[in-house]
Amino acid sequence: MKKILAVALSLTMLLGIVGLSGCTTSESTTLDASKLVSDYNVEELKGTEINVYNWGEYISDGAEGTMDVVAEFENLTGITVNYTMFDSNEDLYSKLKSGGVSYDVIIPSDYMIERMIKEGMLQKLDFNNIPNYSYIADDYKNLYFDENNEYSVPYTGGMVGLIYNTTMVTETPDSWSIMWDEKYSGQILTFNNSRDAFGVAQYLLGQSVNTTNPDDWRAAADKLIEQKPLIQSYVMDEVFIKMEDGEAAIAPYYGGDYLTMADVNPDLAFVYPKEGTNIFVDSMCIPANAKNKAAAELFINFMCEPEVALANAEYLCYLCPNTAVLADDRYTLKDNEVLYPKEEVKTQYFHNLDQETLDLLAKLWEEVKLA
Repeated sequence: MKKILAVALSLTMLLGIVGLSGCTTSESTTLDASKLVSDYNVEELKGTEINVYNWGEYISDGAEGTMDVVAEFENLTGITVNYTMFDSNEDLYSKLKSGGVSYDVIIPSDYMIERMIKEGMLQKLDFNNIPNYSYIADDYKNLYFDENNEYSVPYTGGMVGLIYNTTMVTETPDSWSIMWDEKYSGQILTFNNSRDAFGVAQYLLGQSVNTTNPDDWRAAADKLIEQKPLIQSYVMDEVFIKMEDGEAAIAPYYGGDYLTMADVNPDLAFVYPKEGTNIFVDSMCIPANAKNKAAAELFINFMCEPEVALANAEYLCYLCPNTAVLADDRYTLKDNEVLYPKEEVKTQYFHNLDQETLDLLAKLWEEVKLA
């Protein structure tokens, strides 16, 4: 990944990309078991269950002719999957931190993995049970949040960009500043999570998204409060309906999700703003209090199967870390310029913040939402 999307040393941008959706379904609705690399007939795990906690709309689920990955795993293994969804890393963290629930597989983002490792909330993986880890590209290994590749298996990656409706936005934007343009008052959406929402203001202000300077965070909060009268709503998955139906003109969101939206509404276009943006990797992990670690590792291994990873890559339209998929001619997105841009994009990873900064961020986010 670092080779594909290296952090630019100078401000660079991609021009708005129109009509590059290309998000497609996998070729078949069922899994051809003869193409599986690993054996999933594990007698002692049959009849057990696992709890999987993932982002919304973040796995091939059988809709519109796609592979139903969870159902295929259940059919192969005899393991029941209790599958639930979360909206943000912060929601995931709060749910696990409360101690009232137990999950076997979770899929958080990089900075949250870093935080949970530090707080002892994840357990090390037994990679003898995950042989398909060999398909994970080297660019996705030894990343800052899991430098020794002990706690996580990369699932997807991507970058945040600016989505805009070409019938409502008169110019081709190249900057986050359009989200403060009064001309689009009431037509602007923004993230309903603190790190991403503050990130937009921080890119525009030229800050590090990992600053520990309280003055920087207050300046970003002031910028968001200045923007508040222009905002139609704070969204996460609701962004799909609003942008697909033309209910809003502008929204920051993940590049892979733009491809999904553009398939529905071809009037949508996308740009990586010149000030820079967030790059992320979401990975599969096992919480410290998981009750069925062996079945969880079997599930993670299944998700790395070339045929399953291809189905997920086609459905999700995110960066794919699986080398077998990237080498597969059936993978229709390998040359997509939103996912794999030919020009460098200035990027920053979110890192875990110290507790004092996290407390300040929570306080300022509340002030922004109540302003």
